[in-house]
Parts: sequence; C-alpha cells; structure tokens
Amino acid sequence: MNAYNLVKYLHSGFRFLVLILILVAIIQALSGWLGKKSYTAGNRKLNLFAMISAHTQLLIGAVLYFLSPFVQFGSNTMKEASIRYWTVEHLTMMLVAIVLITIGHSKSKKAALPEAKHRAIAIFYILALIVIVAAIILAKRPLLGVTA
Repeated sequence: MNAYNLVKYLHSGFRFLVLILILVAIIQALSGWLGKKSYTAGNRKLNLFAMISAHTQLLIGAVLYFLSPFVQFGSNTMKEASIRYWTVEHLTMMLVAIVLITIGHSKSKKAALPEAKHRAIAIFYILALIVIVAAIILAKRPLLGVTA
C-alpha cells in the first residue's frame, strides 16, 4: 500500500467519526436550545471534539490533496468536471464547512445565555453538515462506504 492509498483510506474512514460527532452535537444543541436546557461541560466538550475532529479531517485532506492523482493543475482543470471537483470544489466546500463549524463554536463560547450557546452550535453545525453531505454526494462516492 502506497502513501496515497493509506491517506485516502484514513480520510475516507475518519469522516464517519467527524459526521457522528457533528450529528450528536447537533442533536444535543437542538435539545438544549428548544428544551431551554443548561449548557454543560459535556456539551462544551462534545462541541469542541466535533470541531477538532473536523479540523483533523481537514489536515488529513490537505495531505491527500497533494498526493492525489485527481488533483491536477493545468489547462484542463476547470474544463473537466472530475478534475475541477477534486482540485477546487471539494476543497472549497470543506473549507466553508470548517469555517462554519469554527464560527459556531466561537459564537457559542462568547454567548452568555445557555440557549444562545446551543442555538449557535445548532445553526452553524447544521449548515456545515449540509455542506459536508453535499460535497460527499457531489463526489459521486457512497456516503456510507469507505472509498476504494
């Protein structure tokens, strides 16, 4: 197994941890926001771990970006849909998702009221999840499979 395949499998498999953490954070945030619950240390840690996992996935993806044969810079980059997706679109969408998660976490930390903390996480993490799922779907790869 070469470095490209190793990093590709790591990136593909690690996404499940990221998605699970983001989903659980969203569910807890919605429950806290709509149920007017207190914002606990457990909520804070889960939201932080979700953000850290997303940032870790971004770092793994950055390594993969430079190893991937699908990432190409040339006159065909923007003309060929598959090359454009892996070279530009996937990276851009995932950066947007990471920014949304980071903004949500930051707003949650700065908010004074528990309801506002939960609301920030719920809104921004949901938006990030939509972008992530859209990027996976646009890749024409299985959402629940490990990329071969």
